[in-house]
Amino acid sequence: MRKIQITVIQVDCYGPWTVTPSPKPESELQILQSRLYADLQEKFSSLGGLVFQARQDNMLAISNGLTMEDHRRIQMEIVERFPVTVSMGVGCAEKPYDAQVAATLALQSTGSSRNPDRKSKLAGTTVVPPDEDWVEIVHMDVNHSTLLTDTKPIYETQLLINEILTFLMKRMLRHGGMVFYMGGDNFMAVSNGIDEKVLIEILKDLKLELGVEMKAGLGKARRAANAAKLASQALHEIRSGKSRTNIIVKCED
Repeated sequence: MRKIQITVIQVDCYGPWTVTPSPKPESELQILQSRLYADLQEKFSSLGGLVFQARQDNMLAISNGLTMEDHRRIQMEIVERFPVTVSMGVGCAEKPYDAQVAATLALQSTGSSRNPDRKSKLAGTTVVPPDEDWVEIVHMDVNHSTLLTDTKPIYETQLLINEILTFLMKRMLRHGGMVFYMGGDNFMAVSNGIDEKVLIEILKDLKLELGVEMKAGLGKARRAANAAKLASQALHEIRSGKSRTNIIVKCED
């Protein structure tokens, strides 16, 4: 049985820390959040994983191939570099959303996010034999988005991007998938078990509802980094005019 492995990452006691001993400047908090995300992205991706931002103090990583020992080592490195700690829950399932639920429950079993005694906790399970690591990622972008940024006010473009994200998140969730905004006009969906026909239908409905056309590359591999790379390669083929379809699928040998 093929399973995706997801790690939920949460900053420990973050809310209270931001106001102790007095409220910290917002710029300081934003700098911390961005540096923490960048550091975690670097550490997970070096092991074949991929981190997505959620609520800044919460992140989701596709962590197939990482052991619990790998997670513990990352936590210890965070302690050495940052004034905060992170706790993690690890879960696996056939569908991304279900794996995220398992990971969340594992994290919650270690205590409240506002408990000052919860520091660098780790709980959950990784993919083990005879299960197979498997990750499917869709990389999507908006057709002719440059026309938007060159002719519309920036804030209006941002509003449209948020509407697209909300639409995609809701539709993919019906099939157990999860969608994240990646910057610019780019989105990535963790989409294990969602076939090409469903993706085509979702993009058709997006055009009908928001008047926006999108193209997508679907990558499939044992590790998240490889799946994302294949998805981006597939999307680039569409961008360069090598395919007349708006979806291309690439699978790891």
